[in-house]
Amino acid sequence: MRCPSCHHTESRVLESRSTEAGKSVRRRRECLGCKHRFTTYERIEFVPITVIKRDGKRESFDRSKLLRGIVRACEKTGILQKRLEALVDEIEAELQQRFGREVISHEIGELVLRYLRSESEVAYVRFASVYGKFQGIRDFVTTLEDLQQEDVPMEIPQVPPTPSDHVEEIKTSTSV
Repeated sequence: MRCPSCHHTESRVLESRSTEAGKSVRRRRECLGCKHRFTTYERIEFVPITVIKRDGKRESFDRSKLLRGIVRACEKTGILQKRLEALVDEIEAELQQRFGREVISHEIGELVLRYLRSESEVAYVRFASVYGKFQGIRDFVTTLEDLQQEDVPMEIPQVPPTPSDHVEEIKTSTSV
């Protein structure tokens, strides 16, 4: 670690402590050359995830976009904001653990559905209706019947929407 004062490359660690809920380490250091004390932070460097959209476009994974979609699906369900943020953390961690750095948007939608299924049936159906681009009541009925059969894997009838479709359709479906 290079000293910010004299640029000497050797220092000793005086103190280390976990910060940001264990997501980084703060280290207090002393330069062996000039005795100047300084602080450094260590964080895990995540390789950015690229999302391949339905239309073939590629964009960086946007955690806030994912959180907005989940929050919309969970409105008035009583699920706390902290829990929704934890869900997004879990989904993002699962994506980071994959070998590839590219993920199809459809896979993210399936992950969200898997997590929402155990949280709230209402949120699950809301998200599925937008994600699956439900066309009518039959799509809802099919999803509800599948939801009642807990051990049967769900199949969403339509193609996943783009993020802009997702937000617009949630507005439409929640205002009905």
